[in-house]
Amino acid sequence: MNIILKSIVTCPKCDYKKEEKMPTNTCQFFYECKKCKTVLKPNKGDCCVYCSFGSIPCPPIQENNSCKKNNCC
Repeated sequence: MNIILKSIVTCPKCDYKKEEKMPTNTCQFFYECKKCKTVLKPNKGDCCVYCSFGSIPCPPIQENNSCKKNNCC
């Protein structure tokens, strides 16, 4: 399985979209919108901002279909 390392993050406040490279060994809990400066946090039940606001889920989710809290969040 090929892991996709880029995801387009969409800000829910201003709808700004930006392609970002995702970390491969951890989940990203905070993300600041480059346009409106809103700090995004994952939605309840998601492990990271890419799973909540990205076009592609984070690499740990892509690999395992689940988030390992010890390694990810």
